[in-house]
This record gives sequence, C-alpha cells and structure tokens, in this order.
Amino acid sequence: MGVIGKLRVPRGDAVFAAVAAAVVLAVPAIRDTDGERALWPGGGLLILAGTLSLAVRRRFPVTVLVVVTAAVMLYYPLGYPNGAIALVFPIALFTVAAERRLWVALSIAGVVEAVAVGAGLVRGRRLMDDNALAWLSLGLLITVWLGYYVRGRRARMEEAELRAAEAERTREQEAVQRAVQERLRIARELHDVLAHQISLINVQAGAALHRREEPAQAYAALEAIKQASRETLRELRTALGVLRQVDEEVAVAPAPSLARVDELLDQVVAAGLAVRLDGRDAASGLPVEVDLAGYRIVQEAVTNAVRHARARTVAVRIERADGMLVVQVDDDGRGPVGEGSGGHGLRGMRERAASIGGEVAAGPGPDGGFRVRARLPLAGRDGGIA
Repeated sequence: MGVIGKLRVPRGDAVFAAVAAAVVLAVPAIRDTDGERALWPGGGLLILAGTLSLAVRRRFPVTVLVVVTAAVMLYYPLGYPNGAIALVFPIALFTVAAERRLWVALSIAGVVEAVAVGAGLVRGRRLMDDNALAWLSLGLLITVWLGYYVRGRRARMEEAELRAAEAERTREQEAVQRAVQERLRIARELHDVLAHQISLINVQAGAALHRREEPAQAYAALEAIKQASRETLRELRTALGVLRQVDEEVAVAPAPSLARVDELLDQVVAAGLAVRLDGRDAASGLPVEVDLAGYRIVQEAVTNAVRHARARTVAVRIERADGMLVVQVDDDGRGPVGEGSGGHGLRGMRERAASIGGEVAAGPGPDGGFRVRARLPLAGRDGGIA
C-alpha cells in the first residue's frame, strides 16, 4: 500500500497513476513543440493533477473525474503542447461507470459533449465537425458501457460467491445436523440393547444367587445369563458397526425385526415372566423403519416390565388397522413410579415413533398394570405405501 498524505491507497493504483503521469509528461518531451506554449509550470501541473488523481479513482471516482475533466478542458484551450492528457479522461469516466450508478456516468459524459459543442458556439466557430462529434459521442458511450458491463459482471461474481458461501454454510449445517441425528440414533440403539439385555442379566443373576442352594435352577439361570450376554455383544457390534473403519469381517447379528419378536420374548420367559403373543402374522412384510421401531418399542416395554414394574405376566399384541401397525404391550406390574416416570425409555419410544410419523401412548392399563400402545404408519415418508 502506498501513502499519499494521510490517504492510504492501493499500491497498484499508486503505481498506475505514476506511470500515467510519466507517459503523459513524456509525450510533449519527445515531439517538436516549437511555437507552442511552454509546458512548465502550468501545463505540467495540470498533467500531474489529472494523472496523479487516478491513484484514488476507486475511492472518489466522481471527484477524480471532475478533476481530470477540468485539467483536460484547461490544458488544450490554454495552448499547451498537444499531448496524451486527453486519454486520462476515458479512464476516469470508465471508473465512474464501474463504481457508481449508470446515470452519473451518462450525465457527466453528456456535460462533456455539451461543453465541447458550447465552447465552439461561444467562440463563433465549431471546435469539432460532425464527424468528430460523432466519434466523441461513440467513444463516450462505449466507455460508459464498458464500465457498466464491468460493474455488472463484478456484481454477478460477488453474488455467485455469496451463494457459494451460503451453500457451503448450508452443507456444513446439514452435515452437523446429520451427525447429531446419527448420534441420537446410535444412542437409542445402545440404550435399547443395553437396557433390555443387562436387565435380563441382572434378573437372572439375582435368581442364580437366590437359588444357589438349588444347583439345577442356578445353572439354568447362569445359562440364560450366558445367552443374554452373547446376544448383547452381537447387537452391540451391529449397532457400532457404522463407526468401524477397518477392513475385517465382523460377525453381525440379524437385524432386529418384529418377525423375530418371539426370540426376544423367550429371553423374558427365561427371566421368570409369563408371556403371551398375539398377532405374530401381522409382523411380516413390514417396512424396515416400521419393523425396527416396533421391535425396539416392544423390547423397551418388556424391559420396563422386568426392571421396574415387578410384573408377573406380559401380553404383546401386534395388528394392522387403517394403514397403521399397532403394537400393544400390557403387564400386570405397577408401572413407572414417581415424577418423570419412564425416564429415557418412554422418551426413546416416543422419539422412535415420531421419527416415522407415529405416536406412543403409555399409562395405566384398563385392568391395572401398565400399557404401552404404539401406532406406526405403514405408509412411506413420501406418502406411498412402503
């Protein structure tokens, strides 16, 4: 950056102005100026004023154009040597068209042409013939149009850059949102897997400890613990598989499905509950998202029955009605107790149902105990039947 007084200007503009001054001053020096008025001091000062002002033309385009116009209009009538100072005027006019409104540049161009015509009338003879005036008008219009074109192109480029920056910010926000949603999904999966299986392990461990004097029953409880822990590990590896970035074969558990809900309920039976399943045929051929959500809701409901409700029996019913999959789990326990009943479990069930446009109702059953009833739409998210 160069410094002219206290005004800081771009280095490139300062160099351009200095080169323009040198070129315009050199033209009279290399041509024959006999019979013409001496360039210095007046002509040289006018050239310096017009050319050096170009250094701040981007910041004060109109002011610079006025200075350049005044210098040009004074230079030639005062009889100084013919030179290239007139070429500075199109540069200043172009800058006004590129940096300010179009009408400003057109107005100043019109004033210049009017002065050229009016000066001839005042002196009693025309300074330019019709051909010269036509070329002057054409030159002024082309200069203004070029400045206006550059201004428009610059505006379009800035707009494109803004759109690109906004698109990049939008992509980043969407990526963050997808990451958050994926973390929530994994958190729900881990909660469902761990809450269910660890609850069963806890119950069976308690049974084995309570029945340590009865080896057959204690060994049965330990076998159930072994099976539940194996299933827990398999499901954990499946749930965390999306986070793995290694090229190795991983034993993946079958995807959770209501078609396999009887396997889930067998584990509950091993924990000592009596289980009844109705409507198993309605669990076949379901959309993947609905199937997974229904399975996890049943899993969480029976886990709560084992862990919190102290239930003795659990009834699971699956049916289709009015384009909805209805999953209902009833137990004869006491249900969640205290403020914020259900904790993350009920909230997780509601979030799962809401994610596919369904809903979950949970509360005391009509005959006592606790009931969880989920209604999940069978239609896909785009409105078609999945």
